[in-house]
Amino acid sequence: MFDPRAFRNALGHFATGVTVVTTRDLDGQPVGVTVNSFSSVSLDPPLILWSLAKKSYSLAAFENHPAFAVHVLASNQQDLSDRFARAGTDKFADIPVAEGFEGVPLLPHCAAVFQCSVTHRHDGGDHVILIGRVQRFATEERPPLLFYRGRYATPETEAIPFTSLLRAFSAAAA
Repeated sequence: MFDPRAFRNALGHFATGVTVVTTRDLDGQPVGVTVNSFSSVSLDPPLILWSLAKKSYSLAAFENHPAFAVHVLASNQQDLSDRFARAGTDKFADIPVAEGFEGVPLLPHCAAVFQCSVTHRHDGGDHVILIGRVQRFATEERPPLLFYRGRYATPETEAIPFTSLLRAFSAAAA
């Protein structure tokens, strides 16, 4: 018998970044949700994807608006993650929000922000998979907020540039 809880626990062994995805609803009000199902898809064209539970209160907004923004949270933004994970509150209260591509709300001081036009929405079991074409992006040199085995985490060390790893492996092989 397939144990859904054991499956979820096994998936938790893969560390993910933490994001907040934003858009606008049919009334033009800002909508946002905490998501860790974010991934790159393609560099040419520049595509990303994320998924949203079909039971999510914000699903209608993401199904109807032509754009969204994915905010990769920095290690000191756990409060934003918690805020956008809760239902039924004014998630944008007291946050200085900017307006991005297609009017999508943008959160400040994130490690990265990807502003996207929706290219596809796919059925994904109990989720909807949204694929977006990146129209604009920005980064700040900030360590990311991570999620691992059901808890928040932060990197213990700074990332090593890939070219440095290649040089180290080449030297070791010589």
